[in-house]
Amino acid sequence: MISDLAANIVGILGSVLIVAAYAYNVYAPSVNPFAYNGANLLGAALLTVSLMVHFNLASLLLEIVWIAIALGGLWKAWQQKVGQQR
Repeated sequence: MISDLAANIVGILGSVLIVAAYAYNVYAPSVNPFAYNGANLLGAALLTVSLMVHFNLASLLLEIVWIAIALGGLWKAWQQKVGQQR
């Protein structure tokens, strides 16, 4: 298990990634779906690690959904990329 301090640092990094991805999606002239969904996936994963130390069921459920959406976005982007190469 990780320390309280490490869990907080990991959670803060996850939060920063998710907020940065959102800002990127709002302000970038063109959004790379792999970067956007990858940042959301990594951010949610880091927050999930933090929640293993500072458990909160509602937040954990939110992060599980966030991970599922990010994985779906990555899958969709990959399918579109593969379709364009054919």
